Amino acid sequence: MARLGDVCEILDSKRVPITATERQPGPYPYYGANGVQDFVADYIFDDELVLLAEDGGNFGSKDKPIAYRVSGKCWVNNHAHVLKPKKELDVDYLCYSLMFYDVTGLVNGATRQKLTQADMRKMEIPLPPLDEQRKIAAVLDKVSGLISKRRQQLDKLDELVKSRFIEIYGVIENNPFGLPTKSMVEICQIIDGDRGTNYPKQEDFSENGYCLFLNAKNVTSKGFSFDTCMYITQEKDNQLRKGKLARGDVVLTTRGTIGNLAFYDDFVPYDHVRINSGMVILRMDRTQMLEKFFIEQFKMQLSSIKEKIASGSAQPQLPISTMNKIKLLLPPIELQQQFVVSIEQTDKSKLAIQKSLQKLETLKKALMQKYFG
Repeated sequence: MARLGDVCEILDSKRVPITATERQPGPYPYYGANGVQDFVADYIFDDELVLLAEDGGNFGSKDKPIAYRVSGKCWVNNHAHVLKPKKELDVDYLCYSLMFYDVTGLVNGATRQKLTQADMRKMEIPLPPLDEQRKIAAVLDKVSGLISKRRQQLDKLDELVKSRFIEIYGVIENNPFGLPTKSMVEICQIIDGDRGTNYPKQEDFSENGYCLFLNAKNVTSKGFSFDTCMYITQEKDNQLRKGKLARGDVVLTTRGTIGNLAFYDDFVPYDHVRINSGMVILRMDRTQMLEKFFIEQFKMQLSSIKEKIASGSAQPQLPISTMNKIKLLLPPIELQQQFVVSIEQTDKSKLAIQKSLQKLETLKKALMQKYFG
């Protein structure tokens, strides 16, 4: 085992933060705690380095790394430690050893956790011979490359669905085929959750229970994710009025990360599910619009919807008053059904890729545990 302070040059003294208003646009990446924040006109580093979050990092996350690799000309602000490995340490190996390092007991701060340079220097990593380090890094590079390819394949399939929609129906902005249009409020119910006195408090949640109470991590840009779940009891569920899902409902996030959509179909393995205060339920009038058709169309409008929301607030919100004004193309149900069938065929391909992706991610985690503990 070796301490970082012994096997790395710490280049923190060379960091220079630049406020957003002072940055001159340019070709060089401007890095912070968790990656690229901007591109600027000058650089202060030109080397093979590893950046490790100092404050504002993904400390404690099992999925988001706290360290990442940079190469060549760049600028780094004061929210990331800058590490240059000495001759006995491979730079890629160093990065992998730190990505998911358990910093419990090292970071401090109530609202914004910080890994001080003094504590960072004490962090220990395994230090096998240099050739062995490079072999380990090569194995992890190969698995990481396959993971990246699977994610690119999923993105390509999403692009295929979008281009197919535009080819058949056009877009709401110009409506080239003269299709009927209606506002959201005319084609679905927009149902808020119960935000009254019975809204669950922290002590009402548990890791197991009768009713799944959705949190922000459960509704992602890719649909539902159930990696981190919170539950309430049947008694608590009975106290709440609005906000319980029925099969066929669409969930839409309306606070913080807005515009994430998830479809509560028969494949979701929970019979009792409620939304939290940062979501709404969209219950379609299926004589007018099918859920999957709505989801694809809404996703295409998301950028313009976000532009219409007032900026400057601490947390972005999509109010129901704004949703009521959103217009949607409304082709005949028969045409919607044809498109839904094509989506379902694409979903089968995505499912196979997602299964492969999950296996690769599990393999990578197992390898990281094997090499770094």
